[in-house]
Amino acid sequence: MLKVFLVEDEIVMREGIKNNINWEAEGFEFAGEASDGELAYPLIQKTRPDILITDIKMPFMDGLELSRLIKQEMPDIRIIILSGYDEFEYAKEAINIGITDYLVKPVSGAQLLAAVKKVEKLILEEREQREFLRTFEKERMENAQLARQKLFRSLISGKRPVSELLKEGREIGMDLAAKRYNIILFQIFSGGKVEGYSEEQNEAAAAIEEMTERSQEILMIELGVEGWAFILKETEEKDLEQIQEEFQEHLGEAFQGHSEIEYFGGTGQPVGRLGELGKCFEEASRAFSYRYLKKRNQIISISQEEETVDEELSLNSLRVEKLDRRVVENFLKTGLKGEVGHFIDEYMDSLGARNVQSLLFRQYVTMDMYFAAVAVLEQLGYGTEELVKRCGDFQKMTAELSTVEQAKEYLGKIFETVVDLREKASNQKYRTLLQDASRYIEQHYDNEDISLNSVAASVNLSPNHFSTIFSQEMGQTFIEYLTSVRMEKAKELLRSTTMKTAEIAYAVGYKDPHYFSYLFKKTQECTPREFRAGV
Repeated sequence: MLKVFLVEDEIVMREGIKNNINWEAEGFEFAGEASDGELAYPLIQKTRPDILITDIKMPFMDGLELSRLIKQEMPDIRIIILSGYDEFEYAKEAINIGITDYLVKPVSGAQLLAAVKKVEKLILEEREQREFLRTFEKERMENAQLARQKLFRSLISGKRPVSELLKEGREIGMDLAAKRYNIILFQIFSGGKVEGYSEEQNEAAAAIEEMTERSQEILMIELGVEGWAFILKETEEKDLEQIQEEFQEHLGEAFQGHSEIEYFGGTGQPVGRLGELGKCFEEASRAFSYRYLKKRNQIISISQEEETVDEELSLNSLRVEKLDRRVVENFLKTGLKGEVGHFIDEYMDSLGARNVQSLLFRQYVTMDMYFAAVAVLEQLGYGTEELVKRCGDFQKMTAELSTVEQAKEYLGKIFETVVDLREKASNQKYRTLLQDASRYIEQHYDNEDISLNSVAASVNLSPNHFSTIFSQEMGQTFIEYLTSVRMEKAKELLRSTTMKTAEIAYAVGYKDPHYFSYLFKKTQECTPREFRAGV
C-alpha cells in the first residue's frame, strides 16, 4: 500500500483532500499532513511517503523549495504539485526539479485521485522493473558461476574443440584468447580445516574475488570445497611471469591482518595453447597436493619441489620419530581422490627416495600410513571391515609389499577407500546442511531481504561455496528454489484464504505485488486470479 503525504496551507482545501477521498479503500495509506514546507520536511523524513502532494505558494517554505529538498534527499518520492497560478514559469521550474505531475487549482477529488492513481501505476511499474533486474542479476551471477565451472572442466579435459571453448567463454563473459596461459589452484584454511567458514575467511575470499573481477588478465573459477582455480593469461602489455608475480603478491596482501587463516596454492607450468591447459592443470594439481606436506601461506610449483627433494638422505640419518602421521590424516580428511597418487609419491619422496628402498623401512612407513587411515575411518564412524573387504587383510598383505611400487599401489587402494567413505559421510553432512538451509528458508521466505548470503551465513559457509553445493545437491539454483517455496506458499494462501493478491505478495516476501503476479504467471502458467478461480 503506497503512502501519501499532503502539504497545503489552506485548511479547507487540506481537510477536503484528506477527508473526501477514501484513501484506504482506494489502496493508499494517508501518511500525514502539514500546512507548509518547513513543518512538512521533518515529517516527510520520518514517514518516507511514496507520493507527496503539495501546494506551490505557502508561507515559510513554498512547494518548489520543499520539492527541491525532497528530491535531493529522497529521489524516489513522486511529487504532485497543486497551484492556483497557471503560469509557464512555475511549470518549467517544476519540470526542472523532477515533479511527476502539475495540477492547476481548483482540483476536484476525482481529478486528484486520477492523478494519484497514474503516479501509483508509474511507481509500481518502476518497482517491478527494479525487482526484476535484481532477481535477474542474482540468477545471472549464480548461473554464471555454474557455467564457469562447467567450462573449466571442459578446458582441462582437452576433449572439445578450441573454437567451441572460445565461443562458450565469450557467451559467459570469459575471454579465453591469450598468447600463453597458466593455472593456479588456491585454497583458504582456518585452524587447519576447510570445513565451515569464519568471518575472516569470508572477508579474505571477498577481497580475492573483488581483486580478480577487476583484472582482464585473470579468470577466476570457484570450485566449492576445492577452493579456486585461476587462469592467468599473457597479454601484449604484460608477460605471464610478471602477471603471476603480481597476482601472487596481491593474494598475499589479501591475507594481511587475518592471523587466524592460512592459504596454499599450486601453480602449473606455462603453456602456449588453450588445448594444453589439461597438462598445466595436472602440474598445478601435483604442486597443490603439497598443501598436506608443506608450510602454508605460499604458492609453489612442482618444479620447485622436484629440485628440493633430498636424494642423499640415508636410513642411518633418518629420525623415524619425526614421521608425522598427522600429515597423512590431514590429507585423508580433506584431500581429493584424484590426488591420492600424487600425495603418496610426494610423501614417500619426502622421506628420502633411497630410504624407501629399504624393505624394513618401507613396511614401517606403510604400516604407519595404514594406521593413520584406520584412525580417520574411526573418526568418521566406520570400522576396518570395509578396508579389509576392498583392500585385503593388512597383516597378510605386508609380506607382499616387496617393491616400492607395490607399496604405493596398496596404499593407493587404502587411501581411495578412505576418501570414498569420507565422501559418503560428507554427502550425508551436506544433506544435513542443506536440510538446515531449507528450514531457514521455510522460516524466513516471507522476509524480502532473505538472500543467498544470509542463508549461507546461517549454515556457516561462504556464499560461493554454499551456492555450488546447493546447485549440485538440489539440482536448481538458490533463487529458483526460493521462488518455488514462495510460489507454493502463495498457492496455499490462494486456496485457503480470501486475501487479496497484494496481501499474499507481501505475505510471501514480495514488496511489489505486480512483480509477484509476473513471477506467479511465469512459474505457474496462470495468474493468481486464474489459479484461485480454478481452485
